[in-house]
Amino acid sequence: MNKKIVVHDKMQDGYEYILTEKMGENFDPRFRPNLTPKQMLELGVFGGKYMTDCQDEFPKEWFTHAKLSPEKYDKKLNYFGVRASQSLAEWIKKGWIHKDDPRGWFQWYCRYYMGRRHADDVRQIKRWFNMRRHIVWLQGACRVGDTFCRPRQRQALLHWGYDSREL
Repeated sequence: MNKKIVVHDKMQDGYEYILTEKMGENFDPRFRPNLTPKQMLELGVFGGKYMTDCQDEFPKEWFTHAKLSPEKYDKKLNYFGVRASQSLAEWIKKGWIHKDDPRGWFQWYCRYYMGRRHADDVRQIKRWFNMRRHIVWLQGACRVGDTFCRPRQRQALLHWGYDSREL
């Protein structure tokens, strides 16, 4: 395995990492998102703005049907049609950004899914796990099958690889 990836985009130039696992395999047993990065991009996440300048780093097929907006954030591209995330500046202010993944959790997840293992994995998996509280809230507030009940909460879950359409 051990394939080296060199990143050249607007936020990182020359950043290198090694893929040590097969794509989509050998995840931490606690970490079981039910959506792949490709599925998330196709459903519509982050107003389409998130991955517009770094596509060379990831498999081309992730972007074939991705909902992207290179110019600006477009909430209409989100699956639930609402804005459900804070700005990158806010993420930085709250200390959520690791220097190796300057775009945040989703960038970390894409790289993890690709096969990178990193010192920040435990923290990011814990952050993902903590989003489960929103599933409990949805289950308590929404009827089964009412997909658009609490759309902001559902969109936020989608940003973390949770598919709430089945709840």
